[in-house]
Amino acid sequence: YATRNTAIPDDEKGYKLDLFCVPKHYEEDLDQVIIPHGLIMDRTERLARDIVRDMGGHHIVALCVLKGGYTFFADLLDYIKALNQNSDKSVPLTVDFIRLKSYCNDQSTNIVKVIGGDELSTLTGKNVLIVEDIVETGRTMETLLSLLSECNPKMVKVVSLLVKRTPRSSGYRPDYIGFEVPDLFLVGYALDYNEYFRDLSHICILNENAKEKYKV
Repeated sequence: YATRNTAIPDDEKGYKLDLFCVPKHYEEDLDQVIIPHGLIMDRTERLARDIVRDMGGHHIVALCVLKGGYTFFADLLDYIKALNQNSDKSVPLTVDFIRLKSYCNDQSTNIVKVIGGDELSTLTGKNVLIVEDIVETGRTMETLLSLLSECNPKMVKVVSLLVKRTPRSSGYRPDYIGFEVPDLFLVGYALDYNEYFRDLSHICILNENAKEKYKV
């Protein structure tokens, strides 16, 4: 099972903030570090290897879902580039970007806005790797996959750094999963709360006071 060894249990206590380097301006806003940056990087390196193994030999269009996916996207591509340079099999890679909007404060709305979706037609006949930061209900990704299918790509795979265990899930599962996480509001490593916390290296649990403090 894809997440057998990377599922973070619901009762995970995480790590105290003072064990890691956390920006001073966020110290009052976070409960715990739940996934340290080094662990994210190690897991991302392994995901890169799995993707190259499965999609290798074909030109891949890596489609970054902005904004939250940009850090994971950049690190994942760095690992794929390293594999290209250091192994017998390499993968030609091009990149593209799309923006999906479905959030207001800490509530996921049912309306998914796709920005840049009119350019999806360029993906016809291509092998597409969608790179996402977090899958929660799964509806956002299902909307994107539905739009993509109309363009007839040759192959579509989805990699998400995080998948949230939530009763609101549609049941959708990405092809590659970094970590399965509890139903908590997580920030850091480009995951934001109303645009804050993208500049935090670790993935952390947001506390209730911060939700009010940074509310739009």
